[in-house]
Amino acid sequence: MKVLFLYCEDFSYEATIKTLDFVPEASGKKSFQNVQTAFIHVEDGDEENEASLFKKVVKQLKWILKKNETNQLIIHSFAHLAETKGDPKFTYEFLNKLEKRMADSGFETHQTPFGHFLNLHMDAPGFSLARVFKSF
Repeated sequence: MKVLFLYCEDFSYEATIKTLDFVPEASGKKSFQNVQTAFIHVEDGDEENEASLFKKVVKQLKWILKKNETNQLIIHSFAHLAETKGDPKFTYEFLNKLEKRMADSGFETHQTPFGHFLNLHMDAPGFSLARVFKSF
């Protein structure tokens, strides 16, 4: 699993094209301010280490949210950080579980529409922890 963390002063998305049959249709535009994003790439083989990976990602998310002094989190599936890709249904379930866990931990948590191409707009400032890459 690979994760690219980007702190954004402004972040918005709009779903354009649905690419997976098993996900609900998404439409509309959503915008956020002062938000931590997590671009998550689930790799082939991550299913075997799900519990360990889940715990590590949750810990890293809580740490980066605290460091960047925000309570808002955007989870985004981003299958472009490694050569192999995990099963789409496993990825979908993993990200939904992660969204719920972070919300249950008191964070305002959102997820971009899974299985859709998106128009993205980001305004990411340049400071030490605004951009962090982690491989688990």
